[in-house]
Amino acid sequence: MIRFILIVFYLILFLVLSLPVLFVEWIIGKFNPGLKARSSMALVSWGFRCITVLAGTKVIVKGQENIPTDTAVLYVGNHRSFFDIVLTCTLFPRVTGYVAKLEMKKAPILSLWMKNIHCLFLDRGNIREGLKTILAGVEEVKNGYSLCIFPEGTRNKVNDTFLPFHEGSFKIAEKGGVPIVPLTLVNTAQAFEDHLPRVTKTTVVIDFGPPIRLEELDKETRRNLGRCVFDRIRDRYFALKQEYFS
Repeated sequence: MIRFILIVFYLILFLVLSLPVLFVEWIIGKFNPGLKARSSMALVSWGFRCITVLAGTKVIVKGQENIPTDTAVLYVGNHRSFFDIVLTCTLFPRVTGYVAKLEMKKAPILSLWMKNIHCLFLDRGNIREGLKTILAGVEEVKNGYSLCIFPEGTRNKVNDTFLPFHEGSFKIAEKGGVPIVPLTLVNTAQAFEDHLPRVTKTTVVIDFGPPIRLEELDKETRRNLGRCVFDRIRDRYFALKQEYFS
């Protein structure tokens, strides 16, 4: 429980003390939106690194060399834990927002930082609003900002299983003309969800797979893009689990 209490205390302190910084970032954004996004990303990543240290989480990172450096990308990952965002945000080489559930838009202060790094908020119960979010995502990647999505739609609560991937979110890569980077996360729920409310010291593996460039795929694969990415992440997940946790 000590780690949990420390993380909650740190998060509240970070958010409260960051209010003046948010005002400075707002001013920067009036003159240089790109600088605002980069500086906000650096500050958020720093905050998440501190949480990782407080949680006692050891992160094994594989495949960062697979991330294209000349273009925005769409990261697509499996989702088991709140820590998935904390741990991945620090690893992206450029400003990267997340496609988050609409409820996160109501989070005081935190939602402002999310907007600063170009996060989008998806209303999963409204098809029309969901489409608007996807189209906004297309514009984000066209403007050079990467996005990370968890197309299972919610945190999967059962270890070593995967929920179906929703196909709609892949339109961001298709319409935006950017590659997809499969993002495989192993053992992240062991940090928190597997024994709520305790945060325990653990090791996780985060793997960036080779980019999937849609123009190189045949028509059948593109038609079933969600399944293609799902299979790659699932196969990589079990290979990594065998390698590190067997």
